[in-house]
Amino acid sequence: MCKKMLCFFVRLLCLTILGCQLIAEAVVEHHSSLDQARHERQRLVQTYIKTLNKEEGALRLVGGETEYEGNIEVLHNQKWGAICDDEWDAAEGEIVCRQLGFPGMQRYTRSGYFGAARRRFWMDNLFCEGHELELTECHFEGWGENDCDPSEAAGVVCYPPLNAVNVFQPQPLLSADLPKYPIHPGSRLYVRLRGGRSRDEGRVEVRLNGNRWGSICADGWSLLEANVVCRQLGLGYAREAFQTDFFGGANVSRPILSGSECYGNETELADCLHHDHLKGIVSCHGNRQHVAAVICDYLSPDLVIDYYEIEQTAHLEDRPMLLMQCAMEENCVSNEAYRIQRDEPNWRYHSRRLLKFTAAAINAGNADFRPFKEKNQWEWHMCHMHYHSMEVFATFDIFDLSGRKVAQGHKASFCLEDSTCLPGIPKKYNCANFGDQGISINCSDVYLYNLDCQWVDITEMPTGTYILKIAINPEFKVAEMSYDNNAAICDLIYTENYAHVVNCRLARP
Repeated sequence: MCKKMLCFFVRLLCLTILGCQLIAEAVVEHHSSLDQARHERQRLVQTYIKTLNKEEGALRLVGGETEYEGNIEVLHNQKWGAICDDEWDAAEGEIVCRQLGFPGMQRYTRSGYFGAARRRFWMDNLFCEGHELELTECHFEGWGENDCDPSEAAGVVCYPPLNAVNVFQPQPLLSADLPKYPIHPGSRLYVRLRGGRSRDEGRVEVRLNGNRWGSICADGWSLLEANVVCRQLGLGYAREAFQTDFFGGANVSRPILSGSECYGNETELADCLHHDHLKGIVSCHGNRQHVAAVICDYLSPDLVIDYYEIEQTAHLEDRPMLLMQCAMEENCVSNEAYRIQRDEPNWRYHSRRLLKFTAAAINAGNADFRPFKEKNQWEWHMCHMHYHSMEVFATFDIFDLSGRKVAQGHKASFCLEDSTCLPGIPKKYNCANFGDQGISINCSDVYLYNLDCQWVDITEMPTGTYILKIAINPEFKVAEMSYDNNAAICDLIYTENYAHVVNCRLARP
């Protein structure tokens, strides 16, 4: 604790007006431009941070243009490692910024926004409630246990230190603050794929107004953007989205577009947001040879959540912790339950109040829904006596009427199978006996309310009126035709004696 306080105060000292002025004066004397001086000051601050933060669980930000933005790395066993973006959201991002001594978080980032992860993943499936002082106090899979690839790096953009001063004027915009716009209506954006083994795959190249062809920066490239490209080219749906040089990198075609951000239902890539092309802004953080690439396919699954089932089955149950030990292994209760388990000898006889419901998802697409992990990477769960093929398949969140999240649940590990099928459709996937997992076309995977983790722990939540959001494939990790029907948003009326879920409607995760 003393080391962390020392690190915090030294860092604040470096960023006081006097400290920044001294650094600025020393730097400006040896550099010919303010831009060079700014980068040198950043390097010096980063050097202090790296020197002082050597304790277990220390954090640092990498890949950004200042010390308060970047992908997150955590120190474990004296080695730095990345953090996976599975279940990464504002709660975790806020903790990171506070732990690093910044006043708060501007935004959290996913999909390697500041470039692909440069080191092993130390943490995956972080599950924080927001009050934790350090990221290591949150629940996660275990050091080094993950199923993530380098493009899934989690990041954050914090607010700058309150006592930092703008020594160099004018200050350029940070990469995360660069404004984004659709392609100007008077411009024309052409799209093509190059370097693939067939017409359905390759690096994405674009051309503005008949100028030269160029690639797209890979930072933050995901299935949402890839889906738009495949749709525009008449090649169906995105099966894979890559940040890679496999199809030829920046040496082959220099990036001319960056910051691409799509909702997923746009008809053309020009409708998505990008850094300002009219000013020629191209900002790339990660491996500069990696560019955006896709594989398209005319076949794709499409999961649709059954919100009628949620409305009909939602109810309360007070369940003793004695019967929840398997669920607690999967972080399916609130942090207060783990505190009780740690501090009270008779913790097994405490009860938790659970909002339980059945969740069903039917595959309405034209291809089977399959887990993205290979079968040899599935995790055996002794309590449930079957393999889990997906780490994040469903999330259950409760918000108050102002939009603040007040309770959450999740299916951090999941077994996919054909629970029910339409008449005449045979079941293909079964969790038992290490069987293949997935959801066939016109079949549903049904998780009944009496199964572990099919709930939200609301023990500490006051009675009142709330919004319940249940989402499947919430982080768009598996390709689908559309994600606009993957969530149900419902009104939740919670009293001392009952919970009533009404007015559900389909939405996006």
